[in-house]
Amino acid sequence: MESSGHVIPGRRHIAIIAPPTAGHINPLVALGAALAATGSEITVVNLAEAAPLVADPAVRFAALDHSADRDGGLATYMSALARPSGPIGLPRMIRTSAAMTRLLLDTLPAALTRLGVNAVIADSVEPAGALVARHLRLPFVTAVTGLPLLREPMVPPPFLGWPYRPGVIGLNRNRGGYAVSDLLMKPITGTVAGYARLWGLDPDPRYQWSDRLQIAQCPAGLDFPRAALPPSFRYGTPWRRSEPDERLPREDERPLIFCSLGSLQGARRSLFAAMTRACAAVGARAVVAHGGGLSDREAASLPGDPLVRAFLPQTRVLQHCSAAILHGGFNTVLDALAAGIPIVAVPLGFEQPATAARLARVGAARVVSSRDAGRGALEPALRRVLTDPGYRRAARLFATEIAAGGGATEAAALVDAAFGGWADAMPATLRRPTGETACAA
Repeated sequence: MESSGHVIPGRRHIAIIAPPTAGHINPLVALGAALAATGSEITVVNLAEAAPLVADPAVRFAALDHSADRDGGLATYMSALARPSGPIGLPRMIRTSAAMTRLLLDTLPAALTRLGVNAVIADSVEPAGALVARHLRLPFVTAVTGLPLLREPMVPPPFLGWPYRPGVIGLNRNRGGYAVSDLLMKPITGTVAGYARLWGLDPDPRYQWSDRLQIAQCPAGLDFPRAALPPSFRYGTPWRRSEPDERLPREDERPLIFCSLGSLQGARRSLFAAMTRACAAVGARAVVAHGGGLSDREAASLPGDPLVRAFLPQTRVLQHCSAAILHGGFNTVLDALAAGIPIVAVPLGFEQPATAARLARVGAARVVSSRDAGRGALEPALRRVLTDPGYRRAARLFATEIAAGGGATEAAALVDAAFGGWADAMPATLRRPTGETACAA
């Protein structure tokens, strides 16, 4: 739904700025709907092609004014994200992400001004949100929809599957990893720094993080140990909208195994085939959600008599499953843990290897590389998580923690408090400039 520029005087109008992908927008829409219940107006501001992702009537959508052909549009962006690793895929993905950030930096200031926005929720992985908020002198909070990305010397870089290793060896290893990561990320960090200087702002990347609130949907127990979290940081539990129940056909008593590669990698037919074959080998039946990535012919050709759908309400389906084989996408991992089921993780890119390392550390998953998955390694890993009660026990501990958490409602209350006060609801044109405070990152 397109939002108008009219804002009720004194009413808070919050813009959500995030990458135009389901993995980020879906939980933020759940958070936005919970915030709307407190009386705020919530608008997701993004590319017009992202409008179908905003499916809750409590949350508005506003399209940016841009040329779809300028940087290839959403199709080019999604294509690069679908192949995020390797010597060709990784640099291409980073360059494409930098182009998306540049597009947002060019178009967001005018859009937020036109809409009468007076506060921003900025996804932590898209630096444009925080920088534009600073440029317009709008209060903002940081939403951490995936792993917390805050840098600490003893915590490995978030895009590597390194285990937590305290001590000098781990410290030196992490230092080298961050040096390489910083070099690879220069197309994005250089773009952000250039716009910061253009707008007369300090380009220090620490300003990307809100000193009001950094709210995560990550449970505290899933992250590596932290020693220097800023006072504004809060762990949480998943931000979800209610999904309809799904009755799966049960022709026999075989256990069900949920298989997913998320919304970006669902076209990997060979990996899905390895998953369904492993399920059949252990006497289970795969339940595949491919996100529209497979053709009908490809879906029908998967071995092992799987149940295959383009989309499934995974929070509901996972409750009927005995385990999950996942790529390590953060939302699906959280939903599997909420259902209390163990995981076989096959990380493909982004922060998925780091998520898998954390799952292995807490004992809720076995980790298999995508290469080994195609060589038969999924069967013994799946058999292990199904027969070793320690994996299910670890997953159920998270299920208890998540069930006791406040989810999107609790997160919305924290955001509402962080934006509290009449001065924060004033249009940016009426507020006096204030100094900036860097938040440790």
